[in-house]
Amino acid sequence: MTSSPLRRFVASVALLACSAVPVLAQTRSITEQDLFAFVWVADPQMSPDGSQVVFVRVSVDKDKDTYDTSVWLARTDGADAPRRLTSGTRDTTPRWAPDGTRIAFVRPAEKDGKPLGAQIHVLALDGGEAWALTSMPRGAGNPVWSPDGRTIAFSSSARAEELTTGAKPAAARESDVRVVTSAVYRANGVADFGYVDPDRPSHIWTVAAGDAPATPMPVTSGEFAEGNVQWSADGTRLMFVSTRVKEPYYSAPDSDLYSVPVAGGEATRLASIEGTIGDYAVSPDGAKLAFVGTLAGTPVRSYSQSDLWVMDLPSGAPRNLTATYDFDVDGGLGGDQRAPRGAMPSGPVWSRDGRSILVKVGEQGDANLKRVDAASGKVDAITSGHRDVMGYTADSRAQAFAAVLSTQTVVGDLHVVDASAGTTRKLTTFNDALFGQLSISEPEEFWYTSFDGKKIQGWILKPPSFDASRRYPLILEIHGGPHSAYGNTFTHEFHWLAAKGYVVVYTNPRGSSNYGQDFGNIIQFRYPGDDYKDLMTGVDEVLKKGYVDEARMGVTGGSGGGLLTNWVVTQTNRFKAAVSLRDISDWTTFWYTSDFWLYNPTWFRKAPFEDPADFAQRSPITHVKNIQTPMMFILGDEDWRTPPSAGGEQLFRALKYLKRPTVMVRFPDENHELSRSGKPWHRVERLQHIAGYMDRYLMGKAGSTYEP
Repeated sequence: MTSSPLRRFVASVALLACSAVPVLAQTRSITEQDLFAFVWVADPQMSPDGSQVVFVRVSVDKDKDTYDTSVWLARTDGADAPRRLTSGTRDTTPRWAPDGTRIAFVRPAEKDGKPLGAQIHVLALDGGEAWALTSMPRGAGNPVWSPDGRTIAFSSSARAEELTTGAKPAAARESDVRVVTSAVYRANGVADFGYVDPDRPSHIWTVAAGDAPATPMPVTSGEFAEGNVQWSADGTRLMFVSTRVKEPYYSAPDSDLYSVPVAGGEATRLASIEGTIGDYAVSPDGAKLAFVGTLAGTPVRSYSQSDLWVMDLPSGAPRNLTATYDFDVDGGLGGDQRAPRGAMPSGPVWSRDGRSILVKVGEQGDANLKRVDAASGKVDAITSGHRDVMGYTADSRAQAFAAVLSTQTVVGDLHVVDASAGTTRKLTTFNDALFGQLSISEPEEFWYTSFDGKKIQGWILKPPSFDASRRYPLILEIHGGPHSAYGNTFTHEFHWLAAKGYVVVYTNPRGSSNYGQDFGNIIQFRYPGDDYKDLMTGVDEVLKKGYVDEARMGVTGGSGGGLLTNWVVTQTNRFKAAVSLRDISDWTTFWYTSDFWLYNPTWFRKAPFEDPADFAQRSPITHVKNIQTPMMFILGDEDWRTPPSAGGEQLFRALKYLKRPTVMVRFPDENHELSRSGKPWHRVERLQHIAGYMDRYLMGKAGSTYEP
């Protein structure tokens, strides 16, 4: 359904009240370069008394081709406009002191004119400049205030001896030769060509939160990293999540919750399940623990749905509260407009009386807040509707929530949510002026029955000036993961293509999250395969509507969606153009080179040298001779999740050998996150190439850019 004139008029009137945009201003279609004007909200942090929210505001510096981040403050009553708190352009991770008078945050620092890495800073809200608490070699991050506000715990990969000995002697030389002993030695998004430094795990430190720099003290050490740090209620211990196994890739994913004395010493395991532990929270009376946990399954599964667990402290047995609730606890939606810098917290929150726990749930294309009874596991909605609750935190009473909310037509804004009434109040309007100028279509949700009776959810996004009497070209978008989901969150790429005159179709085939454990795991050992059939059935369903030109259809997708794009064109010639992004072409090469290991029977039962036929049969490169569709491959040079050598490079070279139309577009200095947090100009150019290639083959727009 397209946006109505009445809706646009109402939006313009509302906008006039706050920004003086003319009511009768003519709207226009969204463009790829509107990304430069987007403003994102990240890391919403509710003050203890619920009266204020600090958050990270992210914007584009077009000239420097980067993102600026600063810490802002908003009142929850909306009486005043949000205001900037910090002066830096790389400030992130704001955290309230328990008394609400100060915030800690992270800012890059220098020493003797050289970069020192990010450091912990503190700012008093009654005025004055921020001051640095730390000057750690290799930086510091993730500040967490102690309950009494006197100490801050933080994470750093520095070594204790580096603080006491200072710079290494001039004669010392640190070799740049890497000796690799771990099967996982690269990680996507890590600097220095993705190489992981096994000798520098992230450990816990503390520092006095005074008005001047103090000497940090190490709390943990050793070969294992610690993350997700919190203080115990009495301030005597620090809790953390860790995988304390030397080579964890030989077993199913597993992590446990530990605690350690603030002064350091032996860590004690608090909670463990046969799987991973994520975010957690201690009840107000300190007697219980709630955490998000994901069972690995026996036998090992491809997809494991997360649940909410509770246990008595200090040593009770964890109990799965949502074992019979078949949706994703702490689940979310995929899109390209989450803040490119800054976190999105979303852990469990105890009610003040300890009788219930509030969590985010991904459910059939929506992500909303739910209340779970701590005794029975009964789940009730707090927020509802077609939206994406991206991240949130709560006040000390668990009554007011600061949340970033997005929809299919709105980039995420900061809201305050009343947990009792389920009502929301919008606190930021950073994108209102821009979106008041744009004509943006509302997508049409549809469900259809696939070949074996499975119900599949999808959406149709039509051009803003849609005319049902015309016949439009279609672009099928395929999400990655594969255990992810499209849904009711803003995706710039979809709106840009619709504005270019395409009907954009996106669905959640089997294997997607948001639809239950069995639906997600059914593609185990069958990926790609029946999910391809779900996609084609969805296209057939849209063709029945009569406004799509079947002779002008394209297909595109990234990551797992890139794999499926490659697979689609080996199985059918119905698409006249394909754009495959950060894809997989050959499963065997992927198995050997990706930062994502497949040592457990998740997608494949065995290793490629043990069952080469299975790997070959499910690899698009095996079926390359079937491809008649013109193909573009968009690849990041530093993508270690789906290395180019395991994907588009292979198919591009093979298609050139076969003299089939193909082109490869390479993005320097970009990793697997190009579409979501790559350099702003690269993100724009990526959109231009997708549309340019589709225009060439679906709209007949000739040009020499993609010709040999």
